[in-house]
Amino acid sequence: MEYGRNQFNGSKLISSMWAAIALFVLSVAAVQAAVNQEVKDHPLISRYPGSEFDRFKSSVKEFDEIAIPTGPFEKGKFTKTERLQGKVTRLVYVSPSDRSTLEVFRNYQQALTKGGFRTLFTCSAADCGDASNEPTADFGYWCVTNRIQCPEPMRYMVAKLTGAAGDVYAAVKVRTAETYLVVVELKPMQTGMVRVDAAALANDIAQTGHAAVYGIFFDTGKAEVKPESDATLAEIAKLLSANSQLKLHVIGNTDNVGTLAANMALSKQRADAVVAALAAKYRVDSSRLLASGIGPLAPVATNRTEPGRATNRRVELVEQ
Repeated sequence: MEYGRNQFNGSKLISSMWAAIALFVLSVAAVQAAVNQEVKDHPLISRYPGSEFDRFKSSVKEFDEIAIPTGPFEKGKFTKTERLQGKVTRLVYVSPSDRSTLEVFRNYQQALTKGGFRTLFTCSAADCGDASNEPTADFGYWCVTNRIQCPEPMRYMVAKLTGAAGDVYAAVKVRTAETYLVVVELKPMQTGMVRVDAAALANDIAQTGHAAVYGIFFDTGKAEVKPESDATLAEIAKLLSANSQLKLHVIGNTDNVGTLAANMALSKQRADAVVAALAAKYRVDSSRLLASGIGPLAPVATNRTEPGRATNRRVELVEQ
């Protein structure tokens, strides 16, 4: 009787184990199916024929920041990189086993050149640096001498396409069995996704003495506050109403496009316009606000890219 009971318990245990395994397999399949729906070949650059997605390593972000290597990898870091912001597509392919890294790489190289891309940097094997089997965030193992990971020479290139709709960067790394393709389409971040509210402004000012405001809009080169700024202005008015002793510097900031004199004048005019709008529309006592303009003199991002310039165009609220 004891033997029968143990046999029964063992059968139940085995059944439970198989059920757990089946559930795990189904979960993995569900995740894989979800990823399959999200990641596709980039419309500008097709995969090498016969290659298959490594979908767990691939991703598409509508807005992200990435450092693209434009120089060799030496002593644990890249000697030169270019930091980019925009839509970032990271694709990893498993290469056909009967094709060399040279053949796969040359096909990408020719396709990019034919498509109007200008090569910024290219290397192969030891020319890519002195690292051995070093992992990098977006390009897997950056290996040049390790024969286990890279029995064939690793090959890499980065190229740039200049266009009216915005510049596009493409970086390709081909090593044994895998191809890494990163495409960055430069564009400013979509704004208006997070609403400015009085509590957040109050917290920033309490913690750091200032708050950056991006929800106040102007036409290029103009100082008239646009109607779509009303929601943000209302929150600033609410902040001042809830803190009767609070006085603020309203500081206009611009990018560096144009002359310094023009940007200094424009930033002051925009700060004046914000103060005037708060007083006229929301009955804020203008004596609690002091308008200033510092043009491009306090950037919080690079002015070399459009996303960076967009980040620098802002109004700062600074506690007096």
